[in-house]
Amino acid sequence: MQAELLHEARRQAEICNACRYCEGYCAVFPALHRERAFADGDLTQLANLCHNCRGCYYACQYTAPHEFDLNLPRALAEVRQASWEDFAWPAPLARAFQRNGLMIALAAAIGFAVLFWAARTFLPAGGDGFYAVMAHGTMIAIFLPAFLLPLASLAIGLRRYWRATGGGDIRLSDVAAAFGSAAKLRNLTGGHGDGCNFEDRDRFSHARRHMHQAVMYGFLLCFAATSVATLMHYALDMPAPYGFWSLPKLLGVSGGVLLTLGCAGMVALKLRADRNLGAPSAWGGEIGFVLLLGFVALSGLLLYVLGQTGLMPALLVAHLGAVLAFFLLTPFTKMAHGFYRLAALAREAANQRAVRMTGGETGP
Repeated sequence: MQAELLHEARRQAEICNACRYCEGYCAVFPALHRERAFADGDLTQLANLCHNCRGCYYACQYTAPHEFDLNLPRALAEVRQASWEDFAWPAPLARAFQRNGLMIALAAAIGFAVLFWAARTFLPAGGDGFYAVMAHGTMIAIFLPAFLLPLASLAIGLRRYWRATGGGDIRLSDVAAAFGSAAKLRNLTGGHGDGCNFEDRDRFSHARRHMHQAVMYGFLLCFAATSVATLMHYALDMPAPYGFWSLPKLLGVSGGVLLTLGCAGMVALKLRADRNLGAPSAWGGEIGFVLLLGFVALSGLLLYVLGQTGLMPALLVAHLGAVLAFFLLTPFTKMAHGFYRLAALAREAANQRAVRMTGGETGP
């Protein structure tokens, strides 16, 4: 199947390389136009550069019913999805999630919540707030491995990606350029800065970029809240619970609001968009991931609002179950695409630097 996807992506890339109408649309086309032939690694790199904004499809004169039948967003999305499944470790889990993502996310979150609820009976708790339901040491013993194991899995996947796309050296300036592009989501602004056509071929919009930014920065704020709380607990001897005006709470609540709104917006956009312009087989996995992440954020906010009521224990185990499912499934969900896309952007920055050093031309 992977060979068929690469063959079709190669066919379409060669046609696009001859046409060059979409050269300024995003980072894909300058990279594509630098090549004369496309090895499998080149196509994998192009696929992970693609943000699936779909502007090129709606501008293309060679889409169906033309005999060329171009659908580059779908071709690259399918190669991209297949590459994540192949690079992931262990790969069978990635394939299973992409085919049945919604059910796996739901089953994992509910299953872990039930286990947390059962643990309350057998494991002693103590302390204030959430620690009256589940001991701090128990949470650390569960979530520390659940955080580290996915990082190890992602590291293996990224190493495989880097080798498959050609290896080579990379500089700090290339990494900085990649983070700068990701921070602004530059490749979702469209060729003229008007936005993309993700949800409607006749309307340019920045909605998808804004929803992605809400999710990205919301997640980073929540991660910062957890990091600050860890520092306060262990280094400053200031254990939780913390008041609203404390830094962990301010970061966490603002991040939770952004995450909730961003995930809701992403689901709405995906429901309106044409599934045939992405990887249709992965649609359920993508929706499952977004819903899981959105529930993590929403349940966290509800915990803050209802943390002093009798609903707190049930909300806590539901939230912890969703968080644990999210962490353990991260290497096999759409969450992994952020890491691969950063690697692709860093490689593209390195490629552009190499072209400049040799006196050649490169795209914008």
